Amino acid sequence: MPDTVAEVRLLDSGYSREVRSLLYHAYRHEPTFAYLFDADRPGFDQRVRATVRELVNRHFLEDLPAIGLLIEERLVGVALIAPPQRRLDITESWAWRMRMLLTTGLGCTRRYLDYHAAVLGCLPPGPYHILPLLGVHPEFQGKRLGERLLDALHAWCAEDGGSQGLVLDTGNARYLEFYQRHGYQELGEVALGPIREHVLFHPNPRPEASLAGGG
Repeated sequence: MPDTVAEVRLLDSGYSREVRSLLYHAYRHEPTFAYLFDADRPGFDQRVRATVRELVNRHFLEDLPAIGLLIEERLVGVALIAPPQRRLDITESWAWRMRMLLTTGLGCTRRYLDYHAAVLGCLPPGPYHILPLLGVHPEFQGKRLGERLLDALHAWCAEDGGSQGLVLDTGNARYLEFYQRHGYQELGEVALGPIREHVLFHPNPRPEASLAGGG
């Protein structure tokens, strides 16, 4: 089957509603979110939806970059990007924390903040881009769109000479091999109850000059 043709586009806040819907559908069955937001307790879907809404709204309010994949103007894949110098802004916002408390409760908010801090704790010193959220809509998975999205992300981040690469994390074992196959290296592992969250790093290409021999 030929690859599905998708357009890569840098998104602005006008796509906020579509981004929230896509990421909700992408994350509602993820094991990490099932643990963080207590899937066995009533209201889980609402907590996931509220969390995605607050993260996406804050992302665009901070004017942070987002890359989307579109097929015939429908958003089918998206990645939110936190540049090195601004990667902590969202969870340090008291307004964001208060909205999370009101929509997901104290326990889930605390669990999310602990998870976020543990992931950042795996990073060595240095400037990196971080992906807070990324996903392909479930209706469009299995069409190599995840690879298309990663290729676009790697190319975009490589243009920033002040960044060493791209960091993401996953608690879904079936994605781990996929990321490793695309050049990601494991930086560390975070225990989230029964979930093992893997923190992964994709280095930016080294400048051509560094490939030349010295002497």
